[in-house]
Amino acid sequence: MHDAMQCLYCQFPEALTAGLLISAVCALLGVFVILKRAVFIGITLSEVAACGVAVSFLIGIPPFVGSLALVLGAVSLFARPYENQRIPRDTLMGIIFIAATALTILLVSKSGPGLMEINAVLYGDLILASSKELKILFAILTPALLLFLCVLRPTLYSFMDREGSKVLGIKTWIWESLYFLMLGVIISAASQIAGALLIFCYLVVCPAAALVASKRIWIVLIAAPLMSMLATFIGMVVSFNFDLPTNQTICMTSCILFAIISTACWIYRKVIPITHNH
Repeated sequence: MHDAMQCLYCQFPEALTAGLLISAVCALLGVFVILKRAVFIGITLSEVAACGVAVSFLIGIPPFVGSLALVLGAVSLFARPYENQRIPRDTLMGIIFIAATALTILLVSKSGPGLMEINAVLYGDLILASSKELKILFAILTPALLLFLCVLRPTLYSFMDREGSKVLGIKTWIWESLYFLMLGVIISAASQIAGALLIFCYLVVCPAAALVASKRIWIVLIAAPLMSMLATFIGMVVSFNFDLPTNQTICMTSCILFAIISTACWIYRKVIPITHNH
């Protein structure tokens, strides 16, 4: 196993570094996606980003430009307050998700290689990350992460207790809009390497595992990125050893980790107190 780890890093250093960076940043922001009860936004923005990449293929512009333009357009819709709207936010997400998925397939089918590119657009392949893509990833994700950490406290208040935050004078719509903007930029940059499925996994699975494991939000904010990085590392090692698709292996590893943590927490909270009482 140790030799396999060394070999993995020697042959695919960009892929391993990119995977660890994307997993940590997405998992941290994913905690807030779950707290907002807007889990569907992760897969929706990922599909919109994929659609932007498909548009870029068709009109000959850099993939990140097309991806960012469409994602920011979608974010501007999602960031609006929907408390008094007839159509809730999750309904709009569903409509945009369907439109983006269908349009991606239609656009890619008309490009040069055609349908062979659909899997690359929708699912990506982390193992193929290049040094150029890694530099772009660091240039975008690092400032976004630092900005998010700077506004972490008001964002946390806005997401956990919107009404209480308003009483304290916190302009919740500003922090929510800024959060969605950062999420959109991060997904746009990461989707070209990781693909929609893996990005959605990073935003949901390990953050959910961290929330199951602890009720203390600061522990959750530390545990979620660590769990996600662990799942990424194990998934890439397994994928490398058994010649399996990288992204899907990481997704399954994350789900297995969630199942283990959920089971362990259930035993700790339900079974152990009973045995102590007896």
